[in-house]
Amino acid sequence: MQEEIYQVQTTPATRQLTRVAVFEENKNVRNNILNILRPEVSIEIVGIYNNVNNFIRNLLHAEPDLVIMDISAAGLKGIQAVERLREELPQIQILIQTSNEDNLQIYHALQAGASGYILKSDLRDKLLQSIKDIRSGGFSMSPQIAKKVIEMMKRRDCHFELSTVDYKLTAREKEVLSCIVKGKSYKMAAVELNISYETVRSHIKNIYEKLQVTSLTELVAKSINFHIV
Repeated sequence: MQEEIYQVQTTPATRQLTRVAVFEENKNVRNNILNILRPEVSIEIVGIYNNVNNFIRNLLHAEPDLVIMDISAAGLKGIQAVERLREELPQIQILIQTSNEDNLQIYHALQAGASGYILKSDLRDKLLQSIKDIRSGGFSMSPQIAKKVIEMMKRRDCHFELSTVDYKLTAREKEVLSCIVKGKSYKMAAVELNISYETVRSHIKNIYEKLQVTSLTELVAKSINFHIV
């Protein structure tokens, strides 16, 4: 397959936008993603790739804020690709879009540093909101994926040692946390709790600090295993 590359140069104007790069081998899926992104005025597409060759090197030049990628693509070694991206480009946020619902891949992808994991079947309905949530400091998962993560935590497939620490969450913070643990987006939590999107973000920031976690996997695992919510 011939490598397809589309890149734009960084300018003061484009730096004000969310710079997004896309890696997807399937032409139809790739075009679907681009059709969703292009009308969005807050997004600048800085790279489009359909071949793994020189993928990370090209990203160094494209300087994206966020990469949308399928870790099941030929030539990419799944979680290793996420880990390498996090090592080479630690400032970049990674949104996984895939058809793979394997429990271990989901868990290890989030553990490796992915900021989101959505199914290709959810792209049209969830892609833009996922980007917004991730860029706001949150995480995003398809409902089916969130359910799987919760089930893994309940089965103690991944766990923390028990602790008697009082994390001093407020009643409202527990309500917000409960929504997130159930796999709801910031927007959905805001609607359910009748508060603003920014208020949800503020609560999540406080929750992360109080629970001393840095990832969605840690947050959900700790919440369930410690019976915080």
